[in-house]
Amino acid sequence: MFGAHCFGQNPIIKSAFSADPTARVFGDSVYLYPSHDILAAPDRGKVGWFCMADYHVYASVGLTKWKDKGLVVSQYNVPWADTAAYSMWAPDCIYRDGKYYFYFPTKARDTLYGRGFSIGVAIADKPYGPFKPLETPIIGVHGIDPNVFIDTDGQAYLYWAEGEIFVAKLKRNMVELASPPQIIDHLPNKGLKEGPYLFKRRGKYYLTYPHVANKTERLEYAVSDHPMGPFMVEGVIMEANAHCWTNHQSIIDYKGQWYLFYHSNDYSPEFDKARSVRVDSLFFDADGSIKEVIPTLRGVGVTDGKSKIQIDRYSAISGLGASISFLDTSDRFKGWKTTLGLGGAQGWIQYNRVDFVNSNLISLLARVKSTTGGTLQVHLDGVNGPVIAEIRIPASQGWKTVETTVPHFVPGVHNIVVSSSGKTVTELDWLQFKE
Repeated sequence: MFGAHCFGQNPIIKSAFSADPTARVFGDSVYLYPSHDILAAPDRGKVGWFCMADYHVYASVGLTKWKDKGLVVSQYNVPWADTAAYSMWAPDCIYRDGKYYFYFPTKARDTLYGRGFSIGVAIADKPYGPFKPLETPIIGVHGIDPNVFIDTDGQAYLYWAEGEIFVAKLKRNMVELASPPQIIDHLPNKGLKEGPYLFKRRGKYYLTYPHVANKTERLEYAVSDHPMGPFMVEGVIMEANAHCWTNHQSIIDYKGQWYLFYHSNDYSPEFDKARSVRVDSLFFDADGSIKEVIPTLRGVGVTDGKSKIQIDRYSAISGLGASISFLDTSDRFKGWKTTLGLGGAQGWIQYNRVDFVNSNLISLLARVKSTTGGTLQVHLDGVNGPVIAEIRIPASQGWKTVETTVPHFVPGVHNIVVSSSGKTVTELDWLQFKE
């Protein structure tokens, strides 16, 4: 949906399915170029398989609010693309010499460029377009998941996957190869490897990639002193997700903090060809090795206390008495709800990093539901922390927005916890503090 705003909790794109995220820092903003999953139908793609017809770009300052900046490229405006293929897979975008170059794989409509996937380029004057696709794909490249890296000496490199991971130098025009493709050696020789993404840190080149070490893809990395290798496999960035066969990554340094963008199937837990982009913070050990990233629902950034806090994107949750489920299983993009008091247990849920610094809050709104009525307590900094408000929920068959006072406001950045007494079952959609 053009112009839609999305927030920092995972998944970060909440208006459509998204996958294979490439994040790039252009100016003060982060631009996100994911692929766009849609559901196949008998007359659209292959039912039960990946189905992607176009790309959108999203932008954020601060990583907590994302705006859909519109369509980048569609299979219908690429002169050489097979419009019956629905194979607009993982893309990338890079800036050079006043232009933005968007790289994407898809299948050609004839064999002039070879069988299988080719990699095309679209060019724009702005990171959000309009992008104009070139008449032909890059000659001499066949495969998927393009990634482009420009080194400090100005040399550009193209990486892609086709059974193995390949690399070649690019000419200054960014659309022609300057060297023959070569396989990157010394990566795992068993299991699918794809989705290369290379970044440089403190003179070292980190090649990251999804690899099926067992049954589903985990994110791994290898390190080299040169962008073309040889690379030495170093370790795991993120372990495999048993519920989503694929993963795909990009890693950026934004305002002094490193971030990992990846995907899961949050909105489609039973079908992993409809995925959603996530982001979490990434850290390095003193020797330069990457610390394994544990996926979170909370995501990144500090949430404004005056915004709607989707507490179901939790930082912690009680083992008993609490659960998360969809608000509406017929439209999962409406998001999730928290249920507390299940089984008579005192359930609680915690959401970290809420900003009350520059506020003088006097009331709290909450969208709630309980067939029997009940009370929820809002704590600061832990389930045993001070109670700053009580939410009294009237008995109702439907959702109600109730307002209560905040008699014990404490300024600062705090974690908040919502707990129940366990005497009744209550449901909570969101919270919002007011000045």
